[in-house]
Amino acid sequence: MAADAELLIDRRRLRRRLSLWRVLGIGGLIVAVGALGYRVRAGADGAFAVGPQIARISVSGFIAGSESTAKLMKRVGESDAVKGVVVSINSPGGTTTGSEEIFRNLRALAAKKPIVAFVDGTAASGAYITAIAADHIVARETSLVGSIGVLFQYPDLSGLLDKVGVKVESVKSSPLKAEPSGFTPTTPEARAALAAVVGDTYAWFKGLVAERRGMDAGQLTAVSDGRVFSGRQSVPLKLVDELGGERQAVAWLEANRGVPKDLPIKDWKPSKESDFSLWSAAGIGADLLGLDGLAGRLRAVGTQAETASGGLLVLWRPEP
Repeated sequence: MAADAELLIDRRRLRRRLSLWRVLGIGGLIVAVGALGYRVRAGADGAFAVGPQIARISVSGFIAGSESTAKLMKRVGESDAVKGVVVSINSPGGTTTGSEEIFRNLRALAAKKPIVAFVDGTAASGAYITAIAADHIVARETSLVGSIGVLFQYPDLSGLLDKVGVKVESVKSSPLKAEPSGFTPTTPEARAALAAVVGDTYAWFKGLVAERRGMDAGQLTAVSDGRVFSGRQSVPLKLVDELGGERQAVAWLEANRGVPKDLPIKDWKPSKESDFSLWSAAGIGADLLGLDGLAGRLRAVGTQAETASGGLLVLWRPEP
């Protein structure tokens, strides 16, 4: 009986060891498959680029600043395969801070790689700040360029609230706190404070244009009243250097920056970090192995981790 009991215990120990090794083996396979999937995904975005090439970075839509875009430009700058960069722009602009961020990131990239900007539609306001980060700007004849100016807009709902009989009370530490407010008319003091901020940012914008485009005071005044210009109008105004398409932008890199001719142009895109993390990669590996339940749990853990890492926000905006 004692021998049978010891044999049973040994079998249980062996079974536990085998189960442990199975779990470790499956876990290792999931990680390996997930890592492979990550490399394939990253490779599509240019992170594992091979062979000489010209990188195309597209700037479109509303510009608000992005850590993933900053990381993209760093990757492009560190790639030995990239011999030159075309920044393809089609955007109406965005926030001043987002535009400043992309400008500074492009200037840091320009210290490592030759850069040309190509206006493929619109480069207005913050998007024009993006364009002047390059050392040469090519635009289509019918593109829209410029809109050098700063805008601060907010609604005034005080008249509507009076009509419906609603009054909003507030207790402030000082008269200009949380101004402007849509609940009350803007005071002259609040309007003056906002105008000072707009004016200071406008002066920064104009100074950037004058420096990057080599304009004197008269030339700057002619283009900085907030209007947009066509590509054809922009050449004599010194807003852009040349009319044409992407082929002309690449030709400038070849002729003036020593970029080899006939290199392929590859799109480099920001990594979607929130959509494809280590946890989601492991989830893909589990999917491929047919472990649907485990895949769902891995993705859930990843979502919780991303939410927890967000931390607190420090955010200011006018009262609605």
